[in-house]
Amino acid sequence: MGNGHAGKFLHVNLTDASCSDFILDDAMLQKYMGGSCLAAKLFLDRYPLNLDPLAPESPLMIMTGPMVGSGFPGTSRFIVSAKSPQTGIWGESACGGTFSPDLKRAGYDGIVIDGKAKSPVYISITDDGAQILDASHLWGKDIYETTDILKEKDKSLKVLAIGPAGENKVRIAAIGNDKGHFSGRTGLGAVMGSKNLKAIVAKGSKKIEKADDDTYKKFLKEAMQEVKDSALAESIHLMGSDANMDVGMVIGDVPIKNWTVAQDFDLSSSLSGPTMREKYLTKAHACSNCPVACKRVVKVDEGPFKTLEGPGPEYETCGTFGTMLMNNDLAGVIKANELCNKYGMDTISCGSAIALAMELYDKGILSKNDVDGLELTWGNMDAVLPLIKKIAYREGFGDVLADGSLKAAQKIGKGAEDLVVHVKGLEAPMHDPRGFHGMGLAYMMSNRGACHLQHAVLPTEQGMASWPQLFDMKDDYQGTTSIDKAALVYNAENYGILANSLSICHYLVFILKPETILGAFNAITGWNLTNQDLLKAGMRDWTLKRGFNNLLGITSKDDKLPKKLLTALEDGAAAGSIPDVKLLLSEYYSLRGLDERGYPKKEKLVELGLDELKDRLYA
Repeated sequence: MGNGHAGKFLHVNLTDASCSDFILDDAMLQKYMGGSCLAAKLFLDRYPLNLDPLAPESPLMIMTGPMVGSGFPGTSRFIVSAKSPQTGIWGESACGGTFSPDLKRAGYDGIVIDGKAKSPVYISITDDGAQILDASHLWGKDIYETTDILKEKDKSLKVLAIGPAGENKVRIAAIGNDKGHFSGRTGLGAVMGSKNLKAIVAKGSKKIEKADDDTYKKFLKEAMQEVKDSALAESIHLMGSDANMDVGMVIGDVPIKNWTVAQDFDLSSSLSGPTMREKYLTKAHACSNCPVACKRVVKVDEGPFKTLEGPGPEYETCGTFGTMLMNNDLAGVIKANELCNKYGMDTISCGSAIALAMELYDKGILSKNDVDGLELTWGNMDAVLPLIKKIAYREGFGDVLADGSLKAAQKIGKGAEDLVVHVKGLEAPMHDPRGFHGMGLAYMMSNRGACHLQHAVLPTEQGMASWPQLFDMKDDYQGTTSIDKAALVYNAENYGILANSLSICHYLVFILKPETILGAFNAITGWNLTNQDLLKAGMRDWTLKRGFNNLLGITSKDDKLPKKLLTALEDGAAAGSIPDVKLLLSEYYSLRGLDERGYPKKEKLVELGLDELKDRLYA
């Protein structure tokens, strides 16, 4: 097509074992960009919303973006989208790694999968097209084993796969790409499992044509220099995302003991990026065409948590299986991460569910008999590791936790719901909004539930990134105040959400100048958009998914923080601080154009070109 796109999409119906191509016109691609925004539009246009997420008819979509396959830094990402089996609302999860460029080079900008195979299958996508192949020999195997088997004859294949958790329709199940990259959040691995779809492999060699290759090379050169000059890029290259642990503990960002403790510097020192680098790191690893290389490859040589060399934990995992559990043994975190990777589970939801169980055990709400004889005392990784397996296989008490923290608490009762930190059913990531009130508003308004990656609030509020050329910004945003935070969140959403439609890594959005990204984008696509065009696309993206959720019953009553996050800590950087929810929501609703029900107003929908959504919301 000469505009960064492969030119067609793949539709797979597993029920009748058919594969067919479909094409979207340039106007639709330009309006909805790609990634999860385009997926939401296709879902709304083609499928009823009342489908059970695990019903055969319910779609699973894997979408690239217009910059994927260009070689521009950070553009190896893809977005998996579906109705979430964990939350029942819009579900999406971004992933880096290696799969996306090969999918596009094989001739496809995305895949829409529906139906259910009669027996386990996998989808193979190459230059010659797509085919559905038998996967009976792979069913029951973990993600590492599955990946190795599929790569036996051709190591250059790029593999997406689920493990036992997805097969058992665990509602916090993840999808793994080549062992070390995961679409973790919202339980989309369970959707694959419900379809008897074990894996998808891709290998392509077709060239993706750019509209203006010479101009693209100019902006690529600028991007590489900006990465080289970036302190953030250097930090995450050296320490990975776990670079956040030490500074996060100082500023009140890190949750501890299931969100009940303010600070513990012994914990952060034991679990930090420098400690991982010193004790366990073997090398850094990069997604395709990324000069940052933030990924960790680690090895634990001895002891009860011995692991072979393999993908290491991100900051979020060091939080959920470290600080949240009062576990100061980084080797234990590495082992827990390895198990979640192999079984195919989101480490945020899994670790959070176990932290909830530990608190309930500590309070006497759960007994040893209730938890299959495990000693769920704080920090006891000898109990955590077998519990991870129980969750993946829905065995015993693991079956209670397998649907996520909120559903587990509802089953347990006895006040357990008050101890869950979630928004709209999705556990919060490892950033405490009592220290940064903007993050609290972002959690409340994220369309997939509590999330730190549907926006660019985190780097903005914490002073790591600034975009005065895009919107008015203060020189400093104090964390423990709600003043001025609604505007910050609104703007940071409109810009940051584009990462999931352009399919570019959030870190590169934080590192690169907007004009560099836009210049490369226009050179690839030939669309000649402005920054304001991109911000409007971000508004459209957010509003489209909000309308999707409104049609599923989400209203202003669901835009709230859980009890724990509205309970102030007694010490630490955020002592005595809680977000002013009333102020934040009032100002935000006005900026976003939401009515008192939490619905986008008619005029806002018209302004964004979402007339069909307006007709459905106001029928």
